[in-house]
Amino acid sequence: MPVYIWKGKNSYGEKRKGEIDAVDQAAAAAQVKRLRIADPVIKEKPKDLFENIALFKPKVTTKDIVVFTRQLSTMINAGLPLVQGMEILEKQQSNPTFKKALGTIRLDVEAGATLADSMRKLPKIFDNLFTNMIDAGETGGILDTILSRLAVFMEKSMALKKKIKGAMTYPTVCLAISVLILIVILVFVVPVFQSMFEGFGHALPLPTQIVVNMSNFFKSYFLYIFISFFIISMIIKRTYGTERGRKLMDKAMLNSPVFGVLLRKVAVAKFTRTLSTMLSAGVPILEALQVVAKTSGNKIIEEAVFRVGDAIAEGRPIAEPLEETGVFPNMVVQMINVGETVGALDAMLEKIADFYDEEVDQAVENLTAMIEPFMMVFLGGMIGGIVVAMYLPIFKMSSVMM
Repeated sequence: MPVYIWKGKNSYGEKRKGEIDAVDQAAAAAQVKRLRIADPVIKEKPKDLFENIALFKPKVTTKDIVVFTRQLSTMINAGLPLVQGMEILEKQQSNPTFKKALGTIRLDVEAGATLADSMRKLPKIFDNLFTNMIDAGETGGILDTILSRLAVFMEKSMALKKKIKGAMTYPTVCLAISVLILIVILVFVVPVFQSMFEGFGHALPLPTQIVVNMSNFFKSYFLYIFISFFIISMIIKRTYGTERGRKLMDKAMLNSPVFGVLLRKVAVAKFTRTLSTMLSAGVPILEALQVVAKTSGNKIIEEAVFRVGDAIAEGRPIAEPLEETGVFPNMVVQMINVGETVGALDAMLEKIADFYDEEVDQAVENLTAMIEPFMMVFLGGMIGGIVVAMYLPIFKMSSVMM
């Protein structure tokens, strides 16, 4: 729908301006007239040259969706009609990409489509989990409750991602600084010492010669090294893009000695939280498991959850196939078995998720505590070793002169 810019004076003679959505200029003039604007100037808003170029469009963040979800839940709970609530949220949205998406959804709902169906047309913004939950809320007449649960779920998911990013930030930064320092020393510092050593007239100590050779190799083949790293990263990316490659890499990550334990705990927390949220919303378990599998983020977990769904379709309880996958800890399987037996599976899954959120917190703290001294020793050893190697010829010459 076109956007029109208007400006004019109100009944008090004060200058006013704004933007409105309208089918054409006549409809825009009718809307401005209702605002009691005298002699308004109305024209269509110029199109942004970059609005259709994905690179220049601002992305819709999880925070944008969380805020929208919570606000829409509050409006519906207060008795406001869905279309009116969508219109209000659309007008106050500062992200132009999300604003346009909300406008499209509002028009679809006005035309008679359900909120879930209109959101399914925007899979890059609203995933299967979100749309299935909305569908369940509309079907059960509890859309405000479902929206509130979705907001809580997404906030906890954001917190979980933040913990993982926090755990990875420190070693990544330290590694980047180490590489940068190593490059600076090899390219700029070592050649200065090398030119000074050439006048000594003696063979260099082995450690010094190794560092000098590294410096010469790096300066001579820098471009090839850079291209090699680029090619390797592209190969890894391509490999991860294939079914078999992603499965192998995800399995290796889960079985890695340091990060594997953390990734498994994150997977359990995400699985139980997502499944609990969907079951409490009234989504059938088989449908919920399909969505949970696709949003797991790990091919091994995804295949395990799909196998669980197939077993449940054959009439088996959920605990047995979960145990057979070998992915989920025995304690989780036993707690799910108890929850299924007493008919409170969603509540039990929520408790497991809360427990594993705390486990992830502890695992992140332990990982950070372990990585810090390791990175300090690595960084200090690398720089210290190069410095000692560079000063060995000087020490040798000093001992000869004495």
